[in-house]
Amino acid sequence: MIKKHRAFLKWAGGKYALSDVINKMLPKGERLIEPFVGAGSVFLNSKFEHYILNDINQDLINLYNILKENPQQFIKDAAEYFTPEYNQAEVYYQLRKDFNASSDSYFRSLVFLYMNRHGYNGLCRYNKSGGYNVPFGKYKRPYFPENEMLFFAEKAKKATFVCEGYRETFERATNGDVIYCDPPYVPLSKTASFTSYAGNGFGLDEQADLANVAEEVTKQHKISVLISNHDTIWTRKIYEHAQKQKTIKVARTISRSTSKRTKVAELLVLYKKAL
Repeated sequence: MIKKHRAFLKWAGGKYALSDVINKMLPKGERLIEPFVGAGSVFLNSKFEHYILNDINQDLINLYNILKENPQQFIKDAAEYFTPEYNQAEVYYQLRKDFNASSDSYFRSLVFLYMNRHGYNGLCRYNKSGGYNVPFGKYKRPYFPENEMLFFAEKAKKATFVCEGYRETFERATNGDVIYCDPPYVPLSKTASFTSYAGNGFGLDEQADLANVAEEVTKQHKISVLISNHDTIWTRKIYEHAQKQKTIKVARTISRSTSKRTKVAELLVLYKKAL
């Protein structure tokens, strides 16, 4: 049995549990492009020779590039934040304040990792002014993901990390590439939307545009696109021209309340490359 690898970041909507299903649906190719890489579970559990990994969150991409270039030093420095004296609300909120006031990418990367593991439920959220605003999580002993970071850094040698809009990332694709899109999901209800990720909204107009871009690129080039989203009447409508659709039930993991961790239907749609 092939060992699966977890991302070193906690992530709402992470694809660790779905990575096997996604990999079975991904067509073969030399290079995988992810316009919405998030924590990178698909990247970590797939076998392509090369990767282009994008995210609109500049802090996330800076962290990935720093870890790729100097993993040993970064891991050593990050470990200093995972001690009992740092696992206190007043320390967390001071570091969050310092993070929001800083433009130093190395410091921000260290604190981004710290807040990801010490903040509430692994959320990543910014206010309209671009300030990180996730509250303290009150965990007894936050996990320091050293082994996960080492694995990520090693595999990152095959990857190019970029921070840009999804349309720009699509433009990087050439014949033979495979694209996997894991956009912010269409909300199941008016209260279920995770807004303000990276300070940028991803509304229904962007959802429909992404479907159109996927359809266009597969018609014009020998490129295949796989997209994941909530399975709703609306998503089935915007993905109606996809050649393949698959529904799978997935347990929610972002809510602390076990009563709210119900299984929801997710939709995987594949736009196949032109022959």
